[in-house]
Amino acid sequence: MLCLTVSAGVTSGGRRGNECVPKLIRLGESAAQLIGAWSRPHLTELVQRTGESANMAVLDNDRAVYVAQVPSPYAMRMFTEVGRRVQLHCTGVGKALLMQLPNDNVHALLKRAGMPASNENSLTTPEALIRDIELSRSRGYAVDEGEQEIGVRCFAVPVPDAPALTAISISGPAARLTLKSATKVTPLLKRVARDIASEFDKEAAV
Repeated sequence: MLCLTVSAGVTSGGRRGNECVPKLIRLGESAAQLIGAWSRPHLTELVQRTGESANMAVLDNDRAVYVAQVPSPYAMRMFTEVGRRVQLHCTGVGKALLMQLPNDNVHALLKRAGMPASNENSLTTPEALIRDIELSRSRGYAVDEGEQEIGVRCFAVPVPDAPALTAISISGPAARLTLKSATKVTPLLKRVARDIASEFDKEAAV
């Protein structure tokens, strides 16, 4: 069973608001598979439009866990196993998940999980990561600049109003997925994230 943090978005007065109160839900393996199945056509669109691997991850306690991936058609591509758990501070999906939490909650997660360096590009202090997350919030997307794997770049965005904190990303070799490509890739990621959110709304209405 996965224990997933959800941003309830409920204030002390019982109204939805900006002061989100995180809570925990239990998400079984079959539910995680369903989320992956709902997202797959949308991730496939990302791959078709960008040529790079597309991923979906959810927050599992103090890690991001991948629930879906569609790989790039290129021979040189990024691949991750569904079910793999990764650190939050040095991955695109991890940062996009942290974007959705108040800074106090981010600090609490980092205190539990630590910030081990995957390589020399990894951010290893809470202050540096909070600055990065605040920049990510202001522009609407997160970037993994070779922080998990040298030579790999990843752009990631939150999936709004998902049943659990969720993010999607595009990842590929930095030489091919350049910083300039953000102007093309990130609007597409944001639109696909909204489309996935609509899928959740449809399923909830059934």
